[in-house]
This record gives sequence, structure tokens and C-alpha cells, in this order.
Amino acid sequence: MEKPSSKVIEITVISAEGLFVNKRQPVKKNLSITVKTDPINSRSTGQVDPEGGSCPAWNEKMVMELPVHARFISVEAHSGSRIIGTANIPVSDFAGGHLPENYLSFLSYRLRDSNGEKNGIVNLSVTVKGSGNTGCAASCSRPWMGVPAADNKMSGGLVMGIPVSYRY
Repeated sequence: MEKPSSKVIEITVISAEGLFVNKRQPVKKNLSITVKTDPINSRSTGQVDPEGGSCPAWNEKMVMELPVHARFISVEAHSGSRIIGTANIPVSDFAGGHLPENYLSFLSYRLRDSNGEKNGIVNLSVTVKGSGNTGCAASCSRPWMGVPAADNKMSGGLVMGIPVSYRY
């Protein structure tokens, strides 16, 4: 059986917020977002409505190929021809084996300027389009409620996890 060389992803660039051309000047117009799945495959949004300013909204859908070997996709915010912020998004955030096909992930990422300084946030949704055959187990489309406990008398047969903050 032949392995696929790429997957198809559907990315919707929803909006951005808190973008600046430099540290003090908010973006006013001509802002676009470019999404790259590899050095050759990229798509860009159209221009923003004039009222968008430093918090523009696109709600623009892009369908792209995602190479199987891809570890990240890159998102760049452009003001005219100048890149004002970038983010590298791990593919595992939306295409890991723990998510079912056609699962809609809503993601927000911090953009950084060329000096590594914070420069806004981009909001996206991503869906990996399915072909009916993935590495995800059949049970991944059902939510996990717990794991059977060794002693059913005390816990009613269910083990639950509780989030705990952890510091290095």
C-alpha cells in the first residue's frame, strides 16, 4: 500500500489583534496574513476592511496541501511588503494522531517581530480533511470519560484526572 505524500488542510484566517508596525504605531491598513506549509506552498489573505486597524478580521478560508513530513506551518503578518510578525505553528496542534479527521481546531498564536518581541496575536481555525483512513483509533471520535479503576468499590469504577499547575 502506498503512503500519501501530503494531506489537505483547510485553514481559516479569522482575525488578528494588537498588531504594530513598530512598537508604538498601530497597523492602520494594507494588512495581510500569509500561511506557508512548506517553502513552496503558501497562500495569502486579501486586504482588510479599512476599519480593521490593528485588530483586523478576514474570516478567509484557504485550502492547502500539508506535506506528511511537515512539522510546522508558518504564519506571517504583512503590512504592505513588510513582515511585522511571524508564528510557527506545530502541526501536532491540529493534525496529531489524537484528533479525528475533519476535526475543527480553533487556535490563537502570539506573533513575534524580527527581534523576537511580541507583536499581536493571530486567530485561526484548522481542519485536516479526511480520506476515511488515518492513524487515529476508531475510539478517538468518542470522548474519553475515564479509565476503569482497579477497585470498583471506592471509585465507582472510574479514575479521573485533575489538572495541577507545574513549575520547572
